[in-house]
Amino acid sequence: MDPTLQAALAAVIGAIVAGGAVLAWHISDRQQRTIPEYAQPVVPDGVGTVLSVLRSSAVVVDDSDEVLKASAPAYALGLVRGSKLVSAELADVVRKVRRDGQIRETELLMARPGVPSRYVTARVAPLGSRLVLALVEDRTREKRVEEVRRDFVANVSHELKTPVGAIRLLSDAMQDAADDPEAVRRFADRMFTESERLGKLVQQIIELSRLQADDPLDAPVAVHLDDVISTAVDTSRMDAETKNIQVMVGGTSDLQVFGNEQQVLAAVSNLVSNAVSYSENDSTVLVTTRVDEGSVDISVVDQGIGIPADELDRIFERFYRVDPARHRSTGGTGLGLSIVKHVAATHGGEVRVWSAEGQGSTFTLTLPQHFGAERKTQEDSP
Repeated sequence: MDPTLQAALAAVIGAIVAGGAVLAWHISDRQQRTIPEYAQPVVPDGVGTVLSVLRSSAVVVDDSDEVLKASAPAYALGLVRGSKLVSAELADVVRKVRRDGQIRETELLMARPGVPSRYVTARVAPLGSRLVLALVEDRTREKRVEEVRRDFVANVSHELKTPVGAIRLLSDAMQDAADDPEAVRRFADRMFTESERLGKLVQQIIELSRLQADDPLDAPVAVHLDDVISTAVDTSRMDAETKNIQVMVGGTSDLQVFGNEQQVLAAVSNLVSNAVSYSENDSTVLVTTRVDEGSVDISVVDQGIGIPADELDRIFERFYRVDPARHRSTGGTGLGLSIVKHVAATHGGEVRVWSAEGQGSTFTLTLPQHFGAERKTQEDSP
């Protein structure tokens, strides 16, 4: 073959091979770019819109445990970090649902360093053949309410058993001492004391239940503090006279607060009663009122035994007692300050305490002021 023709033929064959290689590279490159896009799971139409309006936490996870979509509450709850589920327990449930397609429900405790633990319930279901949907509800508040309710029932049972048991023992003792009038009289006095304590406990339990039923306030009205304080002082007058305690009322008069009169009366009465109960004989209890930037402060000052500094944060807990032995002698139930705190919360106010051991205590109940004192003045005028 002619060398020139041979060279030309070789050049043509080389060009064809080179062109085929370039074409093959382009085809391969296109396949590499299109295949992953085609293989990647896609969130079904409408799911993203639904997740965006859900109040609960929702997460869509693909078959490689990557989070494709998550609602805003899911991020706020800390379920997702980056594109991964934070909870290993939840991720394990997701894998089980993907494996067998069965819907699962479970309760989880989410605990992270530096963040309060959260109790959640999760419902996990398959979403198509490769995706899994997890709906998570925060049940922390319900869990804590249930714990408080359980503790409350246990405490009530314990507190009721004490006076009931004492009354039974005293009645047995009276029967055995039927021929001793002095012993019968002594046991009868003790029974009267225990029955009074039992009645007070039952009344305060009913009071606390009623307060919770009225939360939030349905129809707040103007409450005249002069009337409330006068009634509260009269309620404790007999106990004060027994201990020769002088209860004095001062401060700004003719003030009104916005709220429920029975609740405000219950709160102030408990503060005055506590002050009288824990004050020494021949001392003074002072009840004062003053206006402070749209609110009214009702302060009850006593010269009692005071409260240790490390106990101040707990005195408003139900049935909590700083000195259980002293509460037995005074007939305390451990519910009075809980009632005060609840009334303050339902009225949008607060209750504060200052105390020092051996120097007494000052409890201040702050409630929103009602600007209508002039109407009371008009009503009282002839």
